[in-house]
Amino acid sequence: MQNLLLLLFYITSFYAFIPSLISRLFGFRVFRKGKNVKDYALTFDDGPDPYYTPLLLDLLKKYDAKATFFVVGEHAERNPDLLKRMHNEGHLIGIHNYKHYTNWLMSPKLVRQQIERTDTIVFQITGSHTEYYRPPWGITNLFDFSKKHHHRIILWSGMFGDWKERIGVDRLTERMKKRLRGGEVMVLHDCGTTPGADKHAPKIMLLALENVLEMAKQEGLKSIRIDEMIELHNASKHANSVRKLQYRKEGLAAVRTGIKKVVVKLWLGWEKVFHLVTHLKTITPENPFLHYRIRPYQGKRVAMTDGKFLEKGDSIVELHFDNKKLYQLGTTSRTSVHLAIRMIRAMEKQLPDLAHLIAKDPDAAEVKALYGVTMINRGPEQFGFLVKDLPKGWFAASSAVYLRILMSVIHPQGQKRLKEGSQQMIPKMIIMPMDVLYERFGSIHKPERTAPREVTEERYEEEESGILAGNSDLSRTPPVA
Repeated sequence: MQNLLLLLFYITSFYAFIPSLISRLFGFRVFRKGKNVKDYALTFDDGPDPYYTPLLLDLLKKYDAKATFFVVGEHAERNPDLLKRMHNEGHLIGIHNYKHYTNWLMSPKLVRQQIERTDTIVFQITGSHTEYYRPPWGITNLFDFSKKHHHRIILWSGMFGDWKERIGVDRLTERMKKRLRGGEVMVLHDCGTTPGADKHAPKIMLLALENVLEMAKQEGLKSIRIDEMIELHNASKHANSVRKLQYRKEGLAAVRTGIKKVVVKLWLGWEKVFHLVTHLKTITPENPFLHYRIRPYQGKRVAMTDGKFLEKGDSIVELHFDNKKLYQLGTTSRTSVHLAIRMIRAMEKQLPDLAHLIAKDPDAAEVKALYGVTMINRGPEQFGFLVKDLPKGWFAASSAVYLRILMSVIHPQGQKRLKEGSQQMIPKMIIMPMDVLYERFGSIHKPERTAPREVTEERYEEEESGILAGNSDLSRTPPVA
């Protein structure tokens, strides 16, 4: 049950909650507001509606306002004349799925089918394909951000609760007037048949909208289409780029530093929760580096050594690096090689201690192997680990995303390292049979070892040169679990 709950938590977080949070807070791969734009944008969801949409089009025509309609495919299919009128009167048509379903409850394939089906309907009626997409309720999933997604995702900067009649004309008018300024993307609804909406709420919306359009006319503001706003937005950014280049660099660095601090805090907080839930044990509590837990193996059959196999259900020791320690090592290392050296030395100290603990642990009597997931090429092999490809699937994909984020945070070269070494940044399984662990590291009375050599400038350069020349088995990508 614990594993099932963890799996559901992972799926929900990676597939749905985190992408929506990132798009809302940081605007990642979505457009939600124009900067340095004089005019605003009216957008309408859920239509077309055979009764209210014609009234809305009449009102927009009266004030010479252009809007963007994110249509529901099945509604468009039933009202082709309204779609033609939108197109002929100069409004922009976008997609709001074929049915008003949330993307959290649909697979990537089903979302794509909803978009493609609606685009086909729009093209057959208007002769033009769509380029813009608004997911229902603005809820995105992980695959909505894929580069294969050919539609630009549009969210909003102002939402007013116009889908409920009880809001009333006066209150809705006041809410909209407060956001009436250049660059705002307002979302309203010209259809009340969506679950949770009131059927005749668009009547209230139309009355409030006329008040706002009148006020906008007096203030010299005009509603424009989303594609026009994006064009003006991009032109403004380009015009100011030279003048503000240095300022933007400094500001961006500060933002990145702030975001990184937030990410690190959330990341370390998540580790504490994960430790509590999974009851991880620490090898050396006074100087944490490796944590572990004993659990049944849940993956596919894996060949080890001497004709032995790791089977589903076999007892394993699952390894986890200490995130705080990784971050400290990463932020104080000068290069990736320096980081690798320090991690290798830490592993050399930890494995004998781990062998000692497991040998005395009665719960570990049936343990068959050490197990972990890592982004490396050769590093763990020198300790006796077998390096195996992860079976293709959700776990491998989510592990790759998580570990790439991890490396961008802890690695001395951050995103630059990810771009340069993308072919090597592949998550793999590392497995060490227990007999190998005890043979290499299992002496209870360890022989006296010399203290690790201090990494002086001369010694550091010597080790770095040796590694880069291929005289060591250290991977250019350090082990990360």
